[in-house]
Amino acid sequence: MGRSRRTLPEELLLLALDPATGTTAQPQSLDLGLAGAQLVELALAGRIAPDGDRIAVVQPRPTGDPTLDCALELLRRRGAPVRAVHWIGGPRLGLRQIYLAHLERCGMVAAVAGQMCGVLPTTRYQATDNAVTREIRGRLDSAIRTGVPPDPRTAALAALAHAVGLGKHLYPGNEGRSSRSRLRDLIRHDPMGGLVAHAVMDVQNGAAAQPRRNPAPAGRPAGPGARPGAPEPARGVPMQPRRGAMARAVVH
Repeated sequence: MGRSRRTLPEELLLLALDPATGTTAQPQSLDLGLAGAQLVELALAGRIAPDGDRIAVVQPRPTGDPTLDCALELLRRRGAPVRAVHWIGGPRLGLRQIYLAHLERCGMVAAVAGQMCGVLPTTRYQATDNAVTREIRGRLDSAIRTGVPPDPRTAALAALAHAVGLGKHLYPGNEGRSSRSRLRDLIRHDPMGGLVAHAVMDVQNGAAAQPRRNPAPAGRPAGPGARPGAPEPARGVPMQPRRGAMARAVVH
């Protein structure tokens, strides 16, 4: 894979950057979205493919992108196809910072040091080339406005933007309601993007595509108070922190 074009994680991150504040919208769910965007990018590069609700490595040859190749190698080491929801819900410490640092090295964003409450040091990021963000945003706008099925990359980007909650950031207010609805509908135009986007939403909801309930053994009724259809807790998928929690002083 050459570096002549931006990867899907980079595009998703640029969409999430708020030009007014230098922070990223939906930072907690965005981390999940970046992990999912890596899967879609690897699929577009022909390295992985969906296998039901799982992801299988079909070509372990490196792409030339160090961050993607790290994810590809981790998938290869699993040996067997891994459920998308378990991969996305696994620990991805520092993934957003890795991509911000990469965009800074490429000259696409600039880090701006500051302070929170006049004491705690912070780092904010400003896009240095707004034309790039406008081009990415224009592809989404065109797909929403024209109704023409977008290319797989744009369809996957739309699916991920919806999954991580960027709809209200991109199309705010009552006037953006119809655009947000059409953004959600674009999820159907790319199977891999749809699979990953639904996995992102499942992790956020704590319902990692497990069976809705375990049937009671024969001859034994379900426990008292059991709710039919209540989802089981996801195994191996960490619960996401509450949105209002502050995890660090550094602002991303």
